[in-house]
Amino acid sequence: MINKLNVKYALTMSLLAVAITQSLGCQNDTQTATDVIKPANTLDGTSDAVPQSQSMDLVNFDPANSGMIKPVAADTSVTNGVLHVKFNAKNNNYSGISIQPEKAWDWSDLTDFNLAFDIVNTGEHSVQLYLDISDIDGFNYTRTVNVPVGNKVQTYYAKMAGHDLGVMDSDHKVELNFTSGLRSNPDTWESDEHQFTSMWGKKNLNTSGIAKINLSVQSNLHNKSIDISRIQIRQNPEFNQQFLTDIVDKYGQNNTTDFVGKITNDLELEQQRINEAKTFSGDVAADRSRYGGWLSGPKLEATGYFRTEKVNDKWSLVDPDGYLYLATGIDIIRLSNSSTITGFDFKQEFIVQPTKDNVTPEDSQKLNRVSDDAIASRFVASNMRTDMFSWLPSYDEPLGKHFGYRRSAHSGPLKHGETYSFYSANLERKYGEQPEGYMQAWEDTTVNRMLNWGFTSLGNWTDPRYYDNNKIPFFANGWIIGNYKTVSSGDDFWAPMPDVFDPEFETRAMATAKVIYDEVKGNPWCVGIFVDNEKSFGRSDSTESRYGIVVNTLTKDGANVPTKAEFTRLMQHKYGDISKLNQAWNKSIANWDEFDNGIDSSINNPVQITDYGILLTAYADKYFSTVNKAVKHYMPNHLYLGSRFPDWGMPREVVNASAKHVDVISFNSYKEGLTKKSWAFLKEIDMPSIIGEFHIGAKDSGLYHPGLILASDQQDRAQMYKDYMKSVIDNPYFIGAHWFQYIDSPITGRAYDGENYNVGFVSVTDSPYPFMVNAAKEINQQMYQRRFGKQE
Repeated sequence: MINKLNVKYALTMSLLAVAITQSLGCQNDTQTATDVIKPANTLDGTSDAVPQSQSMDLVNFDPANSGMIKPVAADTSVTNGVLHVKFNAKNNNYSGISIQPEKAWDWSDLTDFNLAFDIVNTGEHSVQLYLDISDIDGFNYTRTVNVPVGNKVQTYYAKMAGHDLGVMDSDHKVELNFTSGLRSNPDTWESDEHQFTSMWGKKNLNTSGIAKINLSVQSNLHNKSIDISRIQIRQNPEFNQQFLTDIVDKYGQNNTTDFVGKITNDLELEQQRINEAKTFSGDVAADRSRYGGWLSGPKLEATGYFRTEKVNDKWSLVDPDGYLYLATGIDIIRLSNSSTITGFDFKQEFIVQPTKDNVTPEDSQKLNRVSDDAIASRFVASNMRTDMFSWLPSYDEPLGKHFGYRRSAHSGPLKHGETYSFYSANLERKYGEQPEGYMQAWEDTTVNRMLNWGFTSLGNWTDPRYYDNNKIPFFANGWIIGNYKTVSSGDDFWAPMPDVFDPEFETRAMATAKVIYDEVKGNPWCVGIFVDNEKSFGRSDSTESRYGIVVNTLTKDGANVPTKAEFTRLMQHKYGDISKLNQAWNKSIANWDEFDNGIDSSINNPVQITDYGILLTAYADKYFSTVNKAVKHYMPNHLYLGSRFPDWGMPREVVNASAKHVDVISFNSYKEGLTKKSWAFLKEIDMPSIIGEFHIGAKDSGLYHPGLILASDQQDRAQMYKDYMKSVIDNPYFIGAHWFQYIDSPITGRAYDGENYNVGFVSVTDSPYPFMVNAAKEINQQMYQRRFGKQE
């Protein structure tokens, strides 16, 4: 097979060399791409890193020329054929280089190849490097990798065209389209190299026209630097067709590799439980109030509930006893997201479907084991998924109780199916002999861990069973779901947006608030309430995506879409005569009835953009005022904390509108830290804010995907955690941050969306990561003094 591939590849590489030479050739007397990046015209032969594969240098760096390498907030130089890049990222959201040929590269003759970079980190901090490859059709594919500190040159590769999977996946066939249910799959060949991790964008680009290659760092807290000594196009080695077979052991760990902390038998779990229990005191630190507030700090007004106050120009929470309080903690302390799709399913007539009164989304529900009647109808729905597991129990054995079911999924190879929670099974293995039962023992252990690690709260999506622990404060949450009408932002990532002017939306908001009230029961240990999460209010990619809700809603009929009817009312109130709107928007709408029936909403001019901002503000104001009304109706003493804006979806109009109705603005920010430039807008709003989610992961724990922010290993992960938290503590507007999440994702992807990230403080075997634990202890011990200074 390899010999045939090599012959084919030699021919295509010869064509490629000609194509690159033509695409980069001089077309005039000025300096052009060939002066900077010169293609090799012969094969390099066998690669040491990837045996028997064929490769060819795509670029050579010439010290005499640099016009084709475009730096952005970066410094570049070339010596001895090596490109030196210094990313000046400390006060920039983006720093990088763009390599762009005068004429796009044509790689269409290649069907199974990758792009590889030889890189060394020459700085003092690990580098999360983003690789963006763009084609002539305007599509982009983003991947990322972490380059560790050190003087060793390593190879990092990105597949441009994947393997033909044939019968393994007959629906997609080509690997880059393959949907396994894992956000990142195991490598499809063995090597000492590092594959760029897939992030977002169009995976199968138009290889007949690759327009540019960007390498960058983003929202870094430190200046960083790398050297690039080689960029190659290479044939992919022979495909390992068993790359997804038996990858999970009976503990839910990687079955194909060893790593520090791997559990091999039940006795190791038992011994770990015994050893850890010896470290617990069960009490808060000596300099903390009973709620975790700063006992050594100033004593403010005690209201019996959590509130906010600005102290010495810095926002803070104040605990029920009147002490300054910063909220640090961990999200997802529950079993709901610990399960993974097994590949089995059941006849749907045995599956109980949700009712219209349901207020809990599918991924927030518990394991939801099916009925005995359903079990009898069990069948294999995906051989590819079932083959991943080297072990699954039967339903009639003790560990069979950890099976569950998901009636819907956001993404993955199956829309619904059986699930299994290895984490839950490991809890039974670890705590099953305890007199109080393994679930109560797990709860007690978790609370003791949070106190021992110095955290002051339990973050979002904590199981309500923890709400009455009365040892550590908690954050409550709810979702507004139901049969209200919807609108679209054009990019409804998690779900369509609610039609907030539909009266049913307020009805469902009230129903959600009532459920939260019944769970919280007026408990003063509740810091506040998040409602909804990462709503698609609009993206910053373009003007059209920022105002997507308006752009899409204006095309609808106001008779059926209440939000559109409100948009019509607002514009009619502003302009009166339709001719004035036509003049302002450069439109030719006959009358207001036609406007209300649906119009071409394409954006023509700045006036229209201003009006779209008014309409988006009206939408956001209605959303947040409605939710606030519901929350305060049932829980007037508790803080309303908003909907946790994702950093990819926080139009300023929406953030500003939320500030009128929430007590604390919440954001989810997956970056290396909070840069001053990114968050300078908070000075204008002057509101207390909180980070609802952030995380950092690595690939040395057996998982195939490190998460959205990458460290080089567990020790580096802990250092990056400390850096992030320091950036939060040092920002006068933020009153805390919650890490996402308590438990690593399942190695085969969580059932809802396939996330298989190393982002836990504990592994699937409930084993804490020591470096992370020590980092948390250090930050939590110092945070009040760092924030507010020594008090006399």
